[in-house]
Amino acid sequence: MPTTTSPNRPGSTLKVAMLIQSYHPRIGGAERQLAALAPLLQRKGVEIHVLTRRYKGLAPYQEINNIPVHRLPVPGPKAVASLTFTLAALSLIRRLRPDVVHAHEMLSPATTATFAKFLFDVPILVKVLRGGKLGDLTKLHRKPFGERRLKLQKRLVDRFLVISNEIDRELQKEGIPAGQRFFLPNGVDTERFSPIPSGERSRFRRVLGLPDVPLAIYVGRLTSEKRVEHLLEIWPSVRERHPQAALLILGSGDQEPHLKQKAGLGVHFLGQVEDVAPYLQAADLFLLPSETEGLSNALLEGMSSGLAVIATSVGGSPDLIAHGQNGWLVPPNDTSALRDATLSLLDRPDLRAELGQAARAKVIAEYALPAMAERLYDLYIRLVNLDLT
Repeated sequence: MPTTTSPNRPGSTLKVAMLIQSYHPRIGGAERQLAALAPLLQRKGVEIHVLTRRYKGLAPYQEINNIPVHRLPVPGPKAVASLTFTLAALSLIRRLRPDVVHAHEMLSPATTATFAKFLFDVPILVKVLRGGKLGDLTKLHRKPFGERRLKLQKRLVDRFLVISNEIDRELQKEGIPAGQRFFLPNGVDTERFSPIPSGERSRFRRVLGLPDVPLAIYVGRLTSEKRVEHLLEIWPSVRERHPQAALLILGSGDQEPHLKQKAGLGVHFLGQVEDVAPYLQAADLFLLPSETEGLSNALLEGMSSGLAVIATSVGGSPDLIAHGQNGWLVPPNDTSALRDATLSLLDRPDLRAELGQAARAKVIAEYALPAMAERLYDLYIRLVNLDLT
């Protein structure tokens, strides 16, 4: 493969500055997706620098899996913190001289990117992380100078990266033309997240210290919009029909103490788990009751692991799931529908297996991580007009 050379520095590799609100060890969907894509881009000769906020106890600079991570100061109230971050990021961007600035979210990262475009004439991408009432556009409209910031983005952003049809419709409604929108959903490592033979499941459970009973699993942040409390509300009814059934909850967040107080029998909180793959492989059913989503990495991982999935019909979930064919969709905030779907799939091992196989086939065909990295790499190349021949 030829080396990806930079037009700014002949003989040097293509350099991309990634702007993101937080990064490892603070883990969310956007952080996990960036961490998964970065090594694949590196293998193509892309030099990546992550520019993020410096939270308490974290070093100003660190290399994580060979990725330079620059943590910039965010002192004082929100307005002061945002301004300080932007100024520090612009100073660093000037020194790094990247060929592309890639912002993750339409708020502070995108604002910083638009200033970088104005000052340094560098191509910029903005990944829109979420749609709906808690989405990027909704938040931006409510922010101070939000309309002005949006107008600036419309004028200066080279491409908005779109992860769901919901987000694409929102951007279209804002008047952002199709040529400025680039559909690039999140991807999943289909080799790491893969099913195991059903005969191995009991051994996996034993190794992980899990009961060998019907297991449903939730993976994600424990925050209000995830509606994990709905799983706790339905679980007594589930156990009336399946007395041994257990619910595994992997993740942490500000709702954790409240949820633990509310939990009944058969609910197991496992906290923040570094490697969720074995837990998905050990489970029977994946549950995602969110009120709002972008495109859930956890849902992609569950489907890739060959699990039957039940998710609310929000965000990118309807893009992934054809109801009754490769998963199950329920309306958000409808605990009766969530309970009935969970019972139906726990009752039917044959249907779970059928849905799980179709779910994995879907993500392999359309959401495999290497294909997403290839498409993003090609977009970088087009934006900087590189000729690799």
